[in-house]
Amino acid sequence: MKPPAEPPLGVETSGSSSTDGHTVDVSTDSGDHHPIRLAIVNDYGVVLAGLNAMLKPYASEVHVLELDANMPVSQPVDIVLYDTFARTEPNLAEIKVLADNPYAERVVVFSWSFDADLVEIAFSLGAVGYISKTSTADELVEALTRIQSGEQVISPDPARRLDNTSLKWPGEDAGLSAREAEVVALITQGKSNADVAALLHLSVNTIKGTIRTAYRKIGATNRVEAVLWGTSHGMQPDQHRLTSWH
Repeated sequence: MKPPAEPPLGVETSGSSSTDGHTVDVSTDSGDHHPIRLAIVNDYGVVLAGLNAMLKPYASEVHVLELDANMPVSQPVDIVLYDTFARTEPNLAEIKVLADNPYAERVVVFSWSFDADLVEIAFSLGAVGYISKTSTADELVEALTRIQSGEQVISPDPARRLDNTSLKWPGEDAGLSAREAEVVALITQGKSNADVAALLHLSVNTIKGTIRTAYRKIGATNRVEAVLWGTSHGMQPDQHRLTSWH
């Protein structure tokens, strides 16, 4: 399946072609209306658990089969929902690994970052959806349903609005925002300011400002103290697979 040449932010395809190049006919509706079989992938268990809890009321529409932290998808699923929180591979390289997994029929990115180049890279690597983490549960399920029916869906750019009380992240209990937590997690993994800026598609100055705010909240005065805090507060990636949580 080929993505639009330039995936347009804010444009959601409808399953029929048009002359402006922004709508692609990828309809594959077979009439089978079983719940979407979903795997959620991220390096942090708390992130996976938060997304699973968010989708739990929609079990008749979305059946979460497994939560994978640093583990490959291990059973056939309709969609792999890839949460990009604290990803460490540049240029979304993980997407190709997920898309090449024979158990994954479709890969959808779930992210705060909506740099146009990043969205285009995701589609070039095999993603068929790029969903904002500002989406409500209703909006996420609707997007997944449309993707399952054969559409390619891109959420509107959330701009600088990085909040969603339904989601969870490490460091939230310490008052860290989602962005601050992501930066501290990457620092804990040994990333430099320049590395973090490149991974999050932000300026180094923006990263420095975020670090100062985060350090105040966690009581760190330097990078070593921040890493020690992060190591003892869940900022190191997990490695496990959950297929049962009831």
